[in-house]
Amino acid sequence: MNDEQILDKLKEILEESFEISPERVVPEANLFKELDLDSIDAVDLAIKLQQLTGKRIKPEDFKTVRTVGDVISTVKQLMAG
Repeated sequence: MNDEQILDKLKEILEESFEISPERVVPEANLFKELDLDSIDAVDLAIKLQQLTGKRIKPEDFKTVRTVGDVISTVKQLMAG
């Protein structure tokens, strides 16, 4: 999966799970400040990404995630590893 495909999948997940309009999901958007996710939402998102990648996300790997771009990088690392 390339960055654009991951972003498209992320838009779907955020829209279905958190009712965030896809136009707001851009790489520089902050998950917590701009997209209004909270820590429980972040855990839900991590679980959905695990389902997408088939790989387990360690909580410490997800602690540094702040933006949509960070999520894309994390998913790419998981899929590469």
